Amino acid sequence: MLLESRVALVTGASRGIGRAVALALAGAGSDVAINCAGRIEAAEEVAGEIRSIGRRALVVKANVADPAEVNEMVKTVLSELGRLDILVNNAGITRDNLVMRMSEDDWDSVISVNLKGSFNCAKAVTRSMLKARYGRIVNISSVVGISGNAGQANYASSKAGLIGFSKTLAKELGSRNITVNVVAPGFIETDMTSAMPDDLKKSMSDKISLGRLGKPEDVAAAVVFLVSEQASYITGQVLAVDGGLVI
Repeated sequence: MLLESRVALVTGASRGIGRAVALALAGAGSDVAINCAGRIEAAEEVAGEIRSIGRRALVVKANVADPAEVNEMVKTVLSELGRLDILVNNAGITRDNLVMRMSEDDWDSVISVNLKGSFNCAKAVTRSMLKARYGRIVNISSVVGISGNAGQANYASSKAGLIGFSKTLAKELGSRNITVNVVAPGFIETDMTSAMPDDLKKSMSDKISLGRLGKPEDVAAAVVFLVSEQASYITGQVLAVDGGLVI
């Protein structure tokens, strides 16, 4: 078990990539706190799957954009599960539109959840990780944070900001054996992409070197590696899981 005796917190873990990450961490031996903003039933289903393989699971509802809710969430995890070794900042939203048509609220909402939310969570776990002199933080960005994408100025900005934030945090925490890395997924098969027309999916796949969309499990495998001891000398890095879309 790569992560025997570890405790992880995964934000936005009720579905999609977050769900896959939570299950993969549990499969590697970690107990997992599953954060959601509102999909409690879906989060409880994930928790049930984790418990079925003999690991502890805890559902914690919190809006990551709210510092008070985040602080309370982290306190609950530490109280119920005893420690917190791993943080995966996965929670995110989209409000797509061209810049000329994008409302200020659409801009602020995406930045608040995707970038400020990750800041809130990282700040909240830092004290316990510093005390333990151990921690693993993985922030889920996106390849559009590297390449940009028309109609996603807010989303791309939040994900690009997450890369700069992660590199800075890696420098601040490295001396205490806390690593901070980024996983940048490309086009991944999730609820959002499943609703796309087949011709659009094919057009997307044609741009990918491996010729297919990724699966949430592809991203989860990268996260498990980065939080394991096999990656103990890796920090401040961005790992694109995109099938060769952005090279």
